[in-house]
Amino acid sequence: MMQQLPQTICGTRISPEIQMIMALFFGSICALFLFAMPAFAQSMPENASAKSYGGGWECNIGYRLNDNACAAVTVPENAYKTNRTYGPGWECVHGFRKSDETTCVAVIVPDGGFLDPSGERWHCLRGFLKIDDICQEIVLPSNAYLADRSHGSAWACERGFRADGDECTAITVPLNAYLNTSRYGQPWICERGFFEQNGLCKAVVIPANAYFDDATYGNGWKCERGYAASDTSCDVIDIPANAHLNRSGNRWECNKNFRKSKDLCVLDN
Repeated sequence: MMQQLPQTICGTRISPEIQMIMALFFGSICALFLFAMPAFAQSMPENASAKSYGGGWECNIGYRLNDNACAAVTVPENAYKTNRTYGPGWECVHGFRKSDETTCVAVIVPDGGFLDPSGERWHCLRGFLKIDDICQEIVLPSNAYLADRSHGSAWACERGFRADGDECTAITVPLNAYLNTSRYGQPWICERGFFEQNGLCKAVVIPANAYFDDATYGNGWKCERGYAASDTSCDVIDIPANAHLNRSGNRWECNKNFRKSKDLCVLDN
């Protein structure tokens, strides 16, 4: 190649070093051209078009690449063409689903079921429970109703009854009690003025100088202000000198600058 390059430019002789650089430059251009020739020489197959972006080509709608050729999409029975350049080129009609990516099989909906809006799955109707490939009817015991729950039992007992295995048994409410509206805890609650004892509702006995207390703990009553509870009675509080009733009114505490010493208030030096 150096022998074919000009020895002079405008009457000026070119040095061997410059000739070497020119030979390498033109040699690189030739090499790139030779390597690129197969890509340029590669022809676009039938049923293909140039890509709208980038280089190269892609198969037309309704065709898929197969060994550098664009073969027509084969649509199985109970399917339709999607007219998309991606994916298999077809989808199953409503009520059918793909099987092995080559066929469309019918979705079999069991008795007590219905076809999902997608057309590819099914669900059980209300009152039925899905077990494997069937919808089993839910058998309600007496005094029960269907429960819309995602887990647990499919039914619940009516008010006044509780679940006992596969049945709903009546709740025995003792005298002076009423049914609990909550699903949790004791199924019944004692009326105001009564407290639970051994499964019964006993009347609260309020001693003199006391009043009814409906707190869930304690003995059901509290002493009036100035009295202190002692077993089943309210005793008057004996307030020593330099003392006063506390905020609750059921105990005493020393005045400022005094401290408690036994049952007295002594000056705090």
